[in-house]
Amino acid sequence: MTGRAASRRQHQRFCQVEGWTEVRNGRGKPTQHHATYEIVLQDGRILRTRVSRPPNTETYGPSMWGHILRDQLDVTEGEIWACVDDGRPPHRDPASGATPANALPASLAYQLVHTLGLTADDVGALSVKEAVQRMHEHWSQKPVGGVSRRR
Repeated sequence: MTGRAASRRQHQRFCQVEGWTEVRNGRGKPTQHHATYEIVLQDGRILRTRVSRPPNTETYGPSMWGHILRDQLDVTEGEIWACVDDGRPPHRDPASGATPANALPASLAYQLVHTLGLTADDVGALSVKEAVQRMHEHWSQKPVGGVSRRR
């Protein structure tokens, strides 16, 4: 940390420049005690941060600011100051946490493990086409004892 203290107003400016949206309560109004913002990243993660009201020049302590940068905003100090001071949003690499092209949908992997009894290693070795074929084979089997599986 460079030691530069960040204010609530600067925290809120970062959210506005990068395009975070303010979270509303169940009645569609802004939350009362804190301004809550969230952003959906290209890799599917959703980040949330809270700015105490009013967003004034009161600064955060070093420990709190480190937590906000690391755990809520997921940026470095250099990135936040470039955004706040110069209006340059941080570059977020969409490939850093991207889902692999050959990844199975979670529901299909769950069925393979819990319905067919495959191990996680077995499931990981299957392509999507192979996994779907395994489930089709299972579903097309004649029911045991003449009882239909469908309800």
